[in-house]
Amino acid sequence: MSSGLQIGPRIAPPIRCLRAANPSPLTGSGTNTWMIGGAQVAVIDPGPDLDDHLQAILTALPTGARITTILVTHAHRDHSALVPRLAALTGAEVLAYGTAIDGRSPLMTALAADLPPSTEGLDLAFRPDRRIADGDRITGPDWELAAIHTPGHLGGHLCFALGDTLFSGDHVMGWSTTLVAPPDGDMGAYMASLARLQQQRWSRLLPGHGDAVADPTQRLADLVTHRLAREAALLAELQRGPRAVPDLTRAVYTDIPQHLLPAAAHNVLAHLVDLASRNLVSAHPILHPTAVFHLI
Repeated sequence: MSSGLQIGPRIAPPIRCLRAANPSPLTGSGTNTWMIGGAQVAVIDPGPDLDDHLQAILTALPTGARITTILVTHAHRDHSALVPRLAALTGAEVLAYGTAIDGRSPLMTALAADLPPSTEGLDLAFRPDRRIADGDRITGPDWELAAIHTPGHLGGHLCFALGDTLFSGDHVMGWSTTLVAPPDGDMGAYMASLARLQQQRWSRLLPGHGDAVADPTQRLADLVTHRLAREAALLAELQRGPRAVPDLTRAVYTDIPQHLLPAAAHNVLAHLVDLASRNLVSAHPILHPTAVFHLI
C-alpha cells in the first residue's frame, strides 16, 4: 500500500444511489448501490441478490445508457451477491481486489489455521473478471475512479475516489462503526487504512450503508478516537487480571444492546490480536477466541 494518495481533479458526473431492501442491525437501512456516469455507467456494489433491487438498478439507467463496469468494494454477500446476475444481463466487466479471502495480512494468514473463519456474510463464490490494485484507475467517458486499498473490515476492501468524493464501502460509515472480525478483519490494518484516508481532504464520503458523510475529516478523527478508546478500555480491564473475550466484551461494550454483543466480541478479538502483535498482551494457551488474555 503506497504512503500517499494521488487524486485527480474534481469531476462531477451523474451519481445515483439505490438502497437495497436488506435492513438489519449490521446493514442499517440497507446496502447502498452507487451508479456513476451518463452513457456508460459504473455500478459500485450491486448489493444482495434481490429481484426488486436488480430491477431497480436496470430501471434507474437513463435512456440509451448501459452499465459497462461493476466495481465491488469487498466480497460480503450484502455487497456482491447480485453481481453474477447483473453482469450476465449487462455484459459489464466485474472489477475487485480479489476473492473474499484475498488480501489477508501475513499475521491473519498465519492465524487462519487456528481462528475459525468469520464466514457469516462472506461471498465465497465471488470471482472478479479483473483484479484491481491500490492506485489503479478505472475510467469512463465522463468519470474516473481511483482504487484505494483499505484493508481492515476485509483484507481485500477497496474504496473508490472520484475526485475528492470517496465511495467508502464499509470502511467508513456515518451511522455506525465498522465490524472487524478476524481472521478476515484486521484491526491493525483497519487503523492504518483510516490513517491513510486522513492524508486526503475529502469533500464527502458515500458509504456502503447509511447516508452520505458530509464532514469526512471529523468522522475519520472520531473513528480513530473511538477505536483508541476501546483499546484503552481493554488494557484497563486486563490490568485487573487475565480475562477471556466474553468477559472483556461485556465489560467494555456497556453502551450497546445485548443482541449486538456477539458482533462486538469480534471487534474485541480484533483489538486483542492487534495488541498481541505489538507485544502488549499475550494469549494462553494460543491466540484464539477461547484464549485467556494477559498483559505483558
